[in-house]
Amino acid sequence: MRKTIYMMTAAALLFAAAPAHADAKATDGKVGLSVYGKGLRVDSVGAHIDGHGTGVRARLITYTPQGYRSELTGWKDATPITAALTKMSMVSWKWKSGKKFPHNTRLCVEFNHAHGEPCARIHR
Repeated sequence: MRKTIYMMTAAALLFAAAPAHADAKATDGKVGLSVYGKGLRVDSVGAHIDGHGTGVRARLITYTPQGYRSELTGWKDATPITAALTKMSMVSWKWKSGKKFPHNTRLCVEFNHAHGEPCARIHR
């Protein structure tokens, strides 16, 4: 019980951080994405998918303004979270000094067990 409370508190802090200039939230079907940072610098990214599953993993993808796709991160295991009747799997990435992106880059998340790829546009 205590572990669940700690995980829900951590999840609330991740998704309820004070907004900055270039923060973004996006959803696509059962998948959600939250990006936190200022300007072209991203400090942290959080993603979730509705429901639990075995082997749920996610990775970050970028699309340049010219349309080139690249994998920013490798696959990362998602953590299952349950609160009352809500079940979801969450994953997050954090960069100590922030990660800088070119203007109009799209930062997207992809889960291995779901269709949908929500994207946030990084802009000045």
